[in-house]
Amino acid sequence: MATLSPPSSSASWPLPPSDSNPNPNFLSPSVAPNSPPSSSSSSSQTIDLPESEYNDDPVHTNPDPTRSAVPTLLHLSFNQDHGCFAAGTDHGFRIYNCDPFREIFRRDFASDDGGGGTGVGVVEMLFRCNILALVGGGPYPQYPPNKVMIWDDHQTRCIGELSFRSEVKSVRLRRDRIVAILLQKIFVYNFADLKLLHQIETISNPKGLCEVSQLSGSMVLVCPGLLKGQIRVEHYNSKRTKFIMAHDSRIACFALTQDGRMLATSSSKGTLVRIFNTLDGTLLQEVRRGADRAEIYSLAFSSSAQWLAVSSDKGTVHVFGLKVDSGSLGSERSRTSSEPNLSVPPAVSSLSFMKGVLPRYFSSEWSVAQFRLHEGSQYIVAFGHQKNTVVILGMDGSFYRCQFDPLAGGEMTQLEYYNFLKPEDSFLNS
Repeated sequence: MATLSPPSSSASWPLPPSDSNPNPNFLSPSVAPNSPPSSSSSSSQTIDLPESEYNDDPVHTNPDPTRSAVPTLLHLSFNQDHGCFAAGTDHGFRIYNCDPFREIFRRDFASDDGGGGTGVGVVEMLFRCNILALVGGGPYPQYPPNKVMIWDDHQTRCIGELSFRSEVKSVRLRRDRIVAILLQKIFVYNFADLKLLHQIETISNPKGLCEVSQLSGSMVLVCPGLLKGQIRVEHYNSKRTKFIMAHDSRIACFALTQDGRMLATSSSKGTLVRIFNTLDGTLLQEVRRGADRAEIYSLAFSSSAQWLAVSSDKGTVHVFGLKVDSGSLGSERSRTSSEPNLSVPPAVSSLSFMKGVLPRYFSSEWSVAQFRLHEGSQYIVAFGHQKNTVVILGMDGSFYRCQFDPLAGGEMTQLEYYNFLKPEDSFLNS
């Protein structure tokens, strides 16, 4: 059961900006980077959204020399357009730009006794605006782990909160919605007034799996169902709920296209990735990551839904070519053999002609391109804004930007590498 902190019903709650990419930086130069967060969370004040006062230089706080030079990383996530990413640490949080890579700003919090930093376990960005959702984490959380704190970085304080009876596993944001994911429940709120709109019960969801579409005017929400291997799809505009039995084993990871029409899923086995039409639940394509079991850490569609990237604990990032035109799914028409995706080479087994005799493994579709990383480390992946590039983030602080050849395929070319947890002088202004 959720309890709602201020604002009151008469308060005016500000909407996020409508521009998905208003400016490459967040902060006004006038914002004091070391201002402590306010203990109150009233929304009676109007948020003054920054407009023309940004500059193009990275803005960051100076690290406290009494603290460890390298913080412990608690959380990593991309923003909605994959142009930035957020890192939650045991000291606070940091925001980075992907291309060009640089730290945009950080917020290091001090504990009540003036000791070491306090942790942020979830940081959810809203495109590139100054509103973020934070959840406390680590051994010394900055906020209670059962609360979603709405942070306005222009004011450098929390302006609202959502309280629950159990730990918040993750948060998803749209310009018009806030979605809080708990172990077995999901709560959907209106961003304008924090009014509770919908509650969803799920199977146990310790990873906080949930995705929402980002196109204005329509909303699709995807989450685990109540059965093992089941996906629930909420189409809010048409008020329809669709259940998809995606796998026999539990769901480990999934991704949604920006328009909410295509869904990629993987199970705890981690060998196959399936792509579904969210409108009718039909299976559009199945690709194979490998033969051995693996834990899938992330799935990501390219902006055009032409490619799908996959990262796992096996230490390899795979890029697959997709055969379905997302824009045609509204009419339930996918590309046929007369309309091939000419930029995607056929990555199928040479024994696929014997698929009626041999196991499905030999007729599988394999990845077009690969990038090798350290096995056992946790990485998430997204497609870069430059053509045919991927961005890879590691829980060890690693940042990779790589490029793949859509025709020749094979090993990707590494373009950049940084460790974003090192002191800022190792990469700022680089």
